[in-house]
Amino acid sequence: MKPCPKGGHPMQPSAWFRGVLLVSLIVPAGPALAQSKNLAPGFVALSVGAKVAIMPTDIELFSISAGGVAEPKADWTDAASRHFKQALIEKKKKALKLDVVELEEKDADDFADVNALHGAISRAISMHHFGPGFLNLPTKDGKLDWSLGESTRAIKKATGADYALFTWVRDSYTSAERVATMIALALVGVGVGGGVQTGYASLVELETGRVLWFNRLARGSGDLREAEKAAETIDALLANFPAPK
Repeated sequence: MKPCPKGGHPMQPSAWFRGVLLVSLIVPAGPALAQSKNLAPGFVALSVGAKVAIMPTDIELFSISAGGVAEPKADWTDAASRHFKQALIEKKKKALKLDVVELEEKDADDFADVNALHGAISRAISMHHFGPGFLNLPTKDGKLDWSLGESTRAIKKATGADYALFTWVRDSYTSAERVATMIALALVGVGVGGGVQTGYASLVELETGRVLWFNRLARGSGDLREAEKAAETIDALLANFPAPK
């Protein structure tokens, strides 16, 4: 669905590197590695019946033109919003055993700025916490230590929930013209990318705004335009969600 040709040849690891890798696999993880990278320090899982507000997904779908330009598709986005929302609610109620609160449309509009803030914070977490080591922030000390601030308290007041699940998704699909371009360039040894599915999900404590859990999805597959496939994306995005024990 989202072809992404890659060029080049894999490098062969040196004997020294293979030795270091072997040791890293054998030596038990120390205290610094005991906490999951996806969880905030001290947080393990929600309690059974925890009340979680489902925030409207910040979602947009695009078509990749022959020249590689991402063109917004409003009809695709509308369909994806419906499929994603339904799949998300079903996942929370049935699989994760949570007390789900769905925001009313008027409330969703009131909290659009908080949703936008989540998008910005998510991109920062993806870059500085899950990205290359040289982008890590020294002040975070490798910990998931991020917050949306006091703005989330208004959501708690409006819903009665103690937590909220925020999701942000961008999905692009290769047009027929783009496929033709990719094939033509591949014949002369040039590889160009196709569509990509990127998503962020955050569990936030509403009283403090603290991000308790975060996960990201970045792949060249998936399709949000159909209900069944949208449900698969939800499963992938929430694969390591801290479900109640």
